[in-house]
Amino acid sequence: RKEFVDLYVNYVLNESIQKPFEDFMQGFLRGCPASKWKMFLPVELQIVLQGHTKFDWHRLKENVTYIRYEKLDRTIRNFWTVFHKLPEEKKKMFLAFLSGSDRIPGYGLEHFKFSIADPQVENPDELCPFANTCSRILFLPR
Repeated sequence: RKEFVDLYVNYVLNESIQKPFEDFMQGFLRGCPASKWKMFLPVELQIVLQGHTKFDWHRLKENVTYIRYEKLDRTIRNFWTVFHKLPEEKKKMFLAFLSGSDRIPGYGLEHFKFSIADPQVENPDELCPFANTCSRILFLPR
C-alpha cells in the first residue's frame, strides 16, 4: 500500500504536471533569466514577485504627505479614524483602490509613500473620493 501511495503521489504532484510546468518555466525564464533569481532565497523571491502580505497600517499613516491639507484637519482625522476601524480585507481593498494592488511592493512599507490631496471643488459633497493609482494620490473632498 505504501508503494502504491508513493507512486500515486509522485504521479499527481510530479509526472502529471511535468510538461505544463516545463512550458511555464521556459516562458518565465525567457523574460526572467534564472541567473538573476539565484541570488534570492525562496521566501525573498516570493516577496519580490508578489509583494508583502503583512501590513503595519500605522506605518502607512506615517508615510502620507498631504496636499492642500494639514495633518490635523478634520477631514484627515476622520479619514484615519474610519480607516483604522475597517476590517483587514477592506483596508486591502483601499490599498488596491489607491495603488492598483492589494499588496505592498517588495521594497517594504517604510518606502511605500502616497498622498492625500484636496481636489478643491466648489461643492465637495457632490464629489466622491478618487485616486490616481500611478502617482498614488487619493483625492479626498472636504
